Amino acid sequence: MSPKLPIVMEKPTIILATSNGVGMGHLARASAIALALKEYANPIIVSMASGIAEVPEFMGIRCEYIPGRDRLWMSREKWDAYLRDRLLALVDETSARVLSFDGVVPYPGVIAAKFGHPKLSLVWVRRGLWQKKPQRFVLGLQSKMMDHIVEPGDIARSYDFGPTAIRKDATLTSPVSLFQKNDAFTRDEARKILGLDLNRPAVLVQLGTGDSDVNEKMTAALSGLLGWKDLQVILTKQPLDKDGKSLAPDGLDIRVVRYFPLAKVLHAFDASVCATGYNGVHELLPARVPTVFVSNIRGTDDQEARAKWCHDFGFALRADQAILADVTAKVSQLQDPEIRARLSGKCGQLPDPTGGVEIAKILYELAIAKEPIRPSRLTYLRLTIQEHINRGMRHVAYLGLRRAGLIYRALHPHIVVQVTRQEPPVWGDQNTAKELHALIKGEQRFEHLITGASQKYKSRRAQIAEAAYGEHVEVIKKK
Repeated sequence: MSPKLPIVMEKPTIILATSNGVGMGHLARASAIALALKEYANPIIVSMASGIAEVPEFMGIRCEYIPGRDRLWMSREKWDAYLRDRLLALVDETSARVLSFDGVVPYPGVIAAKFGHPKLSLVWVRRGLWQKKPQRFVLGLQSKMMDHIVEPGDIARSYDFGPTAIRKDATLTSPVSLFQKNDAFTRDEARKILGLDLNRPAVLVQLGTGDSDVNEKMTAALSGLLGWKDLQVILTKQPLDKDGKSLAPDGLDIRVVRYFPLAKVLHAFDASVCATGYNGVHELLPARVPTVFVSNIRGTDDQEARAKWCHDFGFALRADQAILADVTAKVSQLQDPEIRARLSGKCGQLPDPTGGVEIAKILYELAIAKEPIRPSRLTYLRLTIQEHINRGMRHVAYLGLRRAGLIYRALHPHIVVQVTRQEPPVWGDQNTAKELHALIKGEQRFEHLITGASQKYKSRRAQIAEAAYGEHVEVIKKK
C-alpha cells in the first residue's frame, strides 16, 4: 500500500533538479516524484536535459530549462556560479524549502546553492548500480553535504556491487516509475492514440542512435525483427546515422511516434527492444512487455548488471551488447509467442513501483520541517578543494589532448567549423513541447523563465545572464 502524505493548509514549493544524463532516467524519476507531489505541494522541475520540453504541457508541472555546461556558452567556472545563482533565484522567487537533485555528480553549483540560502534543504536522489568510474572518489564528501540522500529502488539491486552498494547513508525506497497500472491506457486505447493498427503486432525499439557502435546495435536489433508477419516497428525517432543514412534493413514497416510519457501507452506493444537504463526497465517490466535488453555501457549506470539480473531471473532476455549476432538472435526470439507469454507472465510477479510516492513523502516532510540540517563549512571546503584538484588533473590532461588535437587539425583542417552563435539570449516562458524543443536544441542562447515569473525575478535573471555571458542583456521575450 502506498504511503500517504500529510496535508498542511499552504502547499510548500519543492524544486526537483536533474542533470543531463545519458538517457531519460533522471528526468523520468523527477517527473514521477513531481506527479506524486502535486496534490500536497507545488513541485517545480528544473533540468539540463532536453527532454524537459515535454514535461510542462503534458504533465501540468511548472518547469525551467537550464543550459548545461556541455553547451559551452560560458566557461566552466562561470557555469558553476551561473547554476548556483539560477537555483537561488528560483528558490527566492518561489519560497522553496527543499531542493532535490537527481544526478550522478552533484554539481558544485548545486551544493553552493545550499550554502547560499539558510533555510534550504538539499536532497540527493542517488541511483544505485554505479560502475566503478572516477566519480566514486568524491562520493563520501558529496554525501556529507546533503541533508538527506534517497536511493530509488532497483529491481536488480542484488546485483549491485558498485561504490554506493556498501554505503549506509541513504534511505532506500521502492523503484520509481512513470508507469502506473491505474492510469495506463489499455491496448486499444494506446494504439488509437499512437495511430497504430489494432490487429497487427507492434514492437517498440528504444536503443538510440549516434555513435557507430550504437548504430550497429540498432541495425542488428532491427534485423532480428525481419520475417515477423505484418509487424509494425515503432521508434521514437528516425533510425538514421549522422550522415542521414538509414540504419534499418529493408522489409520493415517502421513508424516514428512521439508521446510523453511513453509509459502510459506501453500496453500498445507486443514486445520491445530497449537499452537497460533505469526507467526503461522499471517501466517496461511492470507493464509486462516482453523485452530484449541491449545494454549501453557508457556513463556510470551499470546496465550490464541490471540486464543480467533481468535475464537470470527470467523477467527479460539479455543480448550481449558486444556481439552483434547475439543481438539479432535474441531479438528474433521475440517472434515466438510462447517466449513472449512466458516473459509477460513472469513480469506479472513484480510488485508495483511505488518509489515516486515514497520519495514525495520524504521531500514533503523536509519541506514542512522547522529547520534543515547544516553540514559543516569544513566539509564544504574539503569538497571544494577536491573538486579543484580533480578539475586541475582533468585540465592538464585536456591541455595535452588539445595540443595533440591542434597538431592533427593543422595537418587535416576542417572545411567547415560549426560555432555556437553569440547573439544576446532569447528569453521566454514557453511551455509547449514544440516551442521548447526548437529553443533548447537551437544554437542561440536560451534563457527559460518559469511561468508567471515576477518582474523582480526577471531582473535578477538578467543580472545572472549578464555575469555569465560577460555582456549586457535584457529580458526580452521571444515573440
